[in-house]
Formats: sequence, structure tokens, C-alpha cells
Amino acid sequence: MTRPVITFATDFGPAAPAVCRGVMYRIAPDALIIDISHQIPRYSIREGAGTLVFALPHMPVGVHVAVVDPGVGTERRGVAIHVARGDTLVGPDNGLLMPVAKRLGGILAAHSLENRDLMLPVVTSSFHGRDIFAPMAAHLAMGTSIEVVGPAIDPASLVRLEAPQAVVMEGALESQVVHVLIYGNVTFAGTPADLEAAIGPLEPGRRLVLEFPALKGAPAVREATVWERTFGRVAVGASLLMEDSEGHLSLADNQGNAAERLGLALDRPVRIRPA
Repeated sequence: MTRPVITFATDFGPAAPAVCRGVMYRIAPDALIIDISHQIPRYSIREGAGTLVFALPHMPVGVHVAVVDPGVGTERRGVAIHVARGDTLVGPDNGLLMPVAKRLGGILAAHSLENRDLMLPVVTSSFHGRDIFAPMAAHLAMGTSIEVVGPAIDPASLVRLEAPQAVVMEGALESQVVHVLIYGNVTFAGTPADLEAAIGPLEPGRRLVLEFPALKGAPAVREATVWERTFGRVAVGASLLMEDSEGHLSLADNQGNAAERLGLALDRPVRIRPA
């Protein structure tokens, strides 16, 4: 593309992202800045990582800055990561960038963000999105070499998130909630193939039971549902278990909010078995 591309994702809400965009435009006035989301649940690094994996493979090659940073102002590093597809990822070294780095072909180089000439003149302890990540991303988008942002670091030293895994049991699949979408759809660790390995073929209309044990004050919940291909295959308000657009298991209500109705949140365990 003729214009440099910067994508931007945070948990900042409505106002702070505009400030960061202003910083980037002052350095890279011709940049095309694409806002991925600024409604990532506060402090949820895992949710932020999932948002990047969902969105960035469909973005143009460019510089991708992401900030979900509960450790802002501490000793955690800021990093720039160059990946095999040709993109550069900019953000905190807290695991946020690692799943999408893998999705974009793997890490070719990683550098610590230390060059003060590429930051704002005053760096605060609470707004590195504005003071460090936004200007660094803009300079990189304008052609600054990744080597200039700071010293190279061993990719093996980058912080990684622990990825939840589905466990295939005889007659059941044990999993957990890994993402809650804006519509209230709930994504689980695991794929339809994992569920079939546990309970056999998934024919449309097959009746299933999802059991959520009590956790952190939330009561145990039992949901009777069916396996279906898409929302409109069940009645309005009814639930279904399906394969989502990323190939994962997903519980949804047709035109409803399954997470709110059942009181589900990130990391809630679930056992899926035949009815």
C-alpha cells in the first residue's frame, strides 16, 4: 500500500486512543490508522491477545500497536517484534503479542524499546501507550529500522501466556472459557474435532449438556443445548453449541446473550457431554 499502515488495539475506552492517534499522526501524517478495538476488557491480556489473533491476519502488512498493560510503569519491557509475514508488533512484553506473532509466521527479531529519541520528550509512569508505544509505532511505520528502537533481545526471553487446552475424556470434553464476545457468545478452548474425539460424531441437532462448576462465588450452572451449524438453526432465544469463525467451540444464544444469562466469564471451566 502507498500509505503506511498502523493498526491500534487497547483496553483504553473512548478518549485515550484519540490522544495516541494524535501522537502517531504528528510523526506519520500520511499513515492509515486502523482501530481494531479499544473495548478489550480492562487488564485482560488474554482477551487482548485473542482480539489480535482474530483481527490482524486480515489486516494489511504494517505496524501493529497493542496496549493492554496492567504492568505499566514497572520493570516490564516494551518491545518491537518483527514477524515472518513482514509486520512489526509494538507493545508491552507481557504475552499480549505472542499468539499473533505465531499466527503471522513466527518471530524473526525482537528489540527492546529504549531509544528515547523515538519517544515523547516526557515519559510518564502511567501512559506508555501515548509516551512510548504510539511514537515508536509511528516512527517504524515511517521507515525507521527496528534495530534503531533499542537493543536486540532473545525471542525466547519474551513473556508467553499459558494457553488453555481442552482435555478429551471418555464420554466428555473438559475445557474452559477463553473468550467472551460482545454479543455474549462464549468461546471454549478446543475444536469440534476434540469434542468428536470425546463423544463421537456431531450431527446437527445432537443434544448436549454443558456443566459449569461453581467458581469464585458463582453457582454451578447446567445448560442443555444442541449442536448446530449456525444461530438461525435454533429458535430465537434458544442456545446452541457450534464451530465459530476461527474453528473453536462456541456457545451462543440466537439473538441473545449466553454469557450474561448463565453468568459466565473468562476462565470458567466447563464439561461438555451428550445429553
